[in-house]
Amino acid sequence: MSALLEAKDIYVSYGAIKALQGFSLSLNESEIVSVIGANGAGKSTFMNAVMGMVTRDGGEVFLDGKKLPGKSYQIVQSGLSLVPEGRKVFTPLTVIENLEIGAFSRAAQGNISKDMKWVFSLFPRLEERKNQYAGTLSGGEQQMLAIARALMARPRVLLLDEPSLGLAPIVIRGIFAELKRINEEGVSILLVEQNAKQALLLSTRAYVLQTGRLLKEGNSKDLLADPEIKAAYLGTGEKKVK
Repeated sequence: MSALLEAKDIYVSYGAIKALQGFSLSLNESEIVSVIGANGAGKSTFMNAVMGMVTRDGGEVFLDGKKLPGKSYQIVQSGLSLVPEGRKVFTPLTVIENLEIGAFSRAAQGNISKDMKWVFSLFPRLEERKNQYAGTLSGGEQQMLAIARALMARPRVLLLDEPSLGLAPIVIRGIFAELKRINEEGVSILLVEQNAKQALLLSTRAYVLQTGRLLKEGNSKDLLADPEIKAAYLGTGEKKVK
C-alpha cells in the first residue's frame, strides 16, 4: 500500500544553517504519525516545508503519489491543512469569522454550516463563544479554534505544529483526546511535538529528528520504551542520544 503523504529527502537551509538534511517521512491513510525532537531540531521547518511556506533546497512532497503544488493555498486545496505553532488565530475577529476564513479555500463547495456544526461538536466551548473575539479567548480555547479553523478546510491530512505549547497539562489532555476523535472520523494526522510523551502516546508511529536529520523511527510504543529516547526526551534518565 502506498503512503497517503510522503516527504522524500527534504533539505532546507537558512543561510549557512542547515535546518533539514535529507529528512524523509511517510503517513498512511487514517494514521497518526508524530515527529519528536528537541527545540531547534527542525520540526517546525519540516512542517513549513511540507506546506510550501519555506523554500526547499531539495526533496519533494507527495499526496496519493502526486507531487504537491508549490503554493501554500494550492496545498490546502489539495487536502493538507496546518495548525501553526503559537496558534496564530485572527485575534480581532470572532470565533465564527475565524472558522469562515478556514473554509475560504472551499467556500464554493457548500456544506460550510454542516462543517461548522461538526467542529462545534468537537469543541463545544467554541460554540458557546462563537461571537466572542478570538483575542479574548484563553490559550486553550485559542488552540481549539486554531484546530477547528484548519478542519474547516476539510483536509485529508491535518498537520499540527506544537499544539501543547504553553498550555496546562489538563488542557493538553483534552485537546489530545479530541485529536484522537478527529482521527477516528477519518482525518490522518501529522504531529510535531516537543512534548514527546504526549506525542508518542497519541501516535502509532514516530520519527525522532535531531539537528535536521533522522535519528530513529519506529512504532511509538517501542520508542516510548527505548532507553535512549526515555533518557533524552522523556526526562527519565541522564543518558543522551548520540
